[in-house]
Amino acid sequence: MSRRIFADLEKQIEDRREKGLYKEERIIESHQGAEIEVGGRKVLNFCANNYLGLSSHREVLKASREMIRHRGYGLSSVRFICGTQDIHKQLEKKVSEFLGTEDTILYVACFDANGGVFEPFLDQDCAIIADQLNHASIIDGVRLCKARRHVYAHNQMGSGEYEFDGKTLPGLERILQSEEVRGCKYRMIATDGVFSMNGDLAPLDRICELADRYDALVMVDDSHATGFIGKTGRGTPEYFGVMDRVDLVTTTFGKALGGASGGCTSGRRVMIDWLRQVSRPYLFSNTLSPSVVGGTLKVLELLSSTTRLRDKLERNQKYFRRRMTSAGFDIIKGDHPIVPIMFRKFTPNDAPVAQAFARDMLEEGIYVIGFFYPVVAMGQSRIRVQLSAAHSKTQIDRAVEAFIKVGRKHGVIS
Repeated sequence: MSRRIFADLEKQIEDRREKGLYKEERIIESHQGAEIEVGGRKVLNFCANNYLGLSSHREVLKASREMIRHRGYGLSSVRFICGTQDIHKQLEKKVSEFLGTEDTILYVACFDANGGVFEPFLDQDCAIIADQLNHASIIDGVRLCKARRHVYAHNQMGSGEYEFDGKTLPGLERILQSEEVRGCKYRMIATDGVFSMNGDLAPLDRICELADRYDALVMVDDSHATGFIGKTGRGTPEYFGVMDRVDLVTTTFGKALGGASGGCTSGRRVMIDWLRQVSRPYLFSNTLSPSVVGGTLKVLELLSSTTRLRDKLERNQKYFRRRMTSAGFDIIKGDHPIVPIMFRKFTPNDAPVAQAFARDMLEEGIYVIGFFYPVVAMGQSRIRVQLSAAHSKTQIDRAVEAFIKVGRKHGVIS
């Protein structure tokens, strides 16, 4: 009877199609950039993590090619056997300097960094306290560890109870005050720096205050912030003035820092040293490829020399937010290039609206994607717009005009 799974899966897939929840993949036929080719035509791209426009930057591509020539295509090994090159140590040093941390360990993806950051430090006598809207990689990393798990209401720091997305959860301080948590050997607060579906920032200044008060470690996944959030792009710890108070930062090289792959955990030297000894995704995964190392080194060099790109990105996101708000769209407020266009007035049947909206936007030459359950909560479907430093003002204006046209067609705005 095990082979019945095939028919069961077909039925579940068809059910998703009927409910408008099936995810289609569009095929890109060009480099990643502000303008891409899809289906044989050029469209403007407003849904990539290419925040600084560096995915196809000439100097980054050149550095990547040169590193392949000097250090090869791949290492065919894990780090501790025969997979550590001089360039890996150089990148770890440069990341530490950029983030203002003591040491850094590389992973093939930030998903792996989050998968390997909890279990080495926390056992059944410890507690992890996590934000309700943390990324899936944090959730999975927490599942791999034996620590007691607690979830607090999204970005709520107090000692009360709060409702968000239909769930009632305690605030962070309520959990930290509990006898169960206070009696644990170690406590770790785990949060995204920027929440990828909303574009809102975790209040790290208040989190660090509570961590100090209740003797907790702080871990931040800053994947949607490194390179462009904060005055010099050092991420949410810089934005909130707590760079020396966050114990561990995980981040990716696959978004603003070149957009290829790879990630890291950066923080206290003794913690990074221990991760090198026991973190399973590090010990049992191939080494980060030389091409990614070369490109990322060049990106960090560019970002350390000027804030021109992050400054332009900030101007772009503020301009887009102003125009979309003036047009009457329901957007989640924030200070980030992730700008969610919400369809809450269509609840509970908002997923088909999001999908149809995205298809019509593509017809207008604007590439955006609808997000719906289970990627976001039921009744929280949206178009997640992502601005880039590579976008011109003219391109942003063109996108806004398309949003207005399609928004009126679907009754999203009047």
